[in-house]
Amino acid sequence: MANYDRHEWLAKRHEVAIDPKRPIIDPHHHLWDLEASTYLAAELGQDTQASHNVTHTVFVECSSSYDEGASAAFAPVGETRFVAEQAEQTLLIGGPTIAGIVGHADLSLGAAVEDVLAQHHDAGAGLFRGVRHGTNWSPHPDVKNGHHEPGPRLLLDPGFQAGAARLAQMGFSFDAWLYFDQLHELADMARAVPECAIVVDHLGGPLGIGPHATDRGEMMQRWRDGIAQAASCSNVMLKIGGLGMEHYFGTSWAGRDTPPTSEEVASFWHDMVHTAISEFGPSRCMFESNFPVDRQTLPYTVLWNSFEILAAPYTEAEQHELFFGTANRFYRLGAEPASEVGVG
Repeated sequence: MANYDRHEWLAKRHEVAIDPKRPIIDPHHHLWDLEASTYLAAELGQDTQASHNVTHTVFVECSSSYDEGASAAFAPVGETRFVAEQAEQTLLIGGPTIAGIVGHADLSLGAAVEDVLAQHHDAGAGLFRGVRHGTNWSPHPDVKNGHHEPGPRLLLDPGFQAGAARLAQMGFSFDAWLYFDQLHELADMARAVPECAIVVDHLGGPLGIGPHATDRGEMMQRWRDGIAQAASCSNVMLKIGGLGMEHYFGTSWAGRDTPPTSEEVASFWHDMVHTAISEFGPSRCMFESNFPVDRQTLPYTVLWNSFEILAAPYTEAEQHELFFGTANRFYRLGAEPASEVGVG
């Protein structure tokens, strides 16, 4: 099981920000207060203010603080309410602006999901932006399925697609968390519901565990093909991140005496990140931290320095898209300074 609170070990790798002034939106983090791990406004503020200039963030669902006693459909509204309260707390303590909330709603409800979305909107204090309904499923017993217990081919289910259509009609977006061998299903869904704005989380789930640990070449080819199919849909964008998720991606950093350097992380992910950006273009890609999940292997500063290194070949305007502009547009944040770096 991943350990998200290895603070002494994480402290063994200290880096300073490559560019401490660059404005950054972190469009993917979680908040929770669990028996074995705490990540709330204070912890988020410590990470985002320690080195880089993270001005705004977007929370993404993780089954925190569901409403006890509510039905399964409406219980996730409690998480949106909880995060709206944490957003107020971050402002009080001088942290970043939590500018968006991505909650969970069961899109398999079809058009009936509208009532759930309306309650999310009311609970979100103006911050609710969309839904993540994880569809990550694998037939292999060594690959963990998503925390909402999806079955196979859920993205192709007519009821699920009807729910996505209603999500779009209400002005909300869809975060897709899936594995590399489901990207073609995501592309089919994107074509079936072209009005739905979709962002693929965590680089499209390139697995390095179970059977994929020994046949990485086949996994990589299928991932490339899937990324190309997803990128061919104009309503789909991509989050580049989750790079520290060793329990999915099979890196070997957690067992080391010290965390890896940003140069090591950037070198490991170099080919995949640049392939993805080449397919989607910088204006449809956004870097994400996925904290605190990624801190099982990476300090926050190391992660963002890795992105700085990976972004170096692109123009200043393209880098601004990757770090700020794409997330600002996709999640409709209205964040400033969105036009500070020569973006036309």
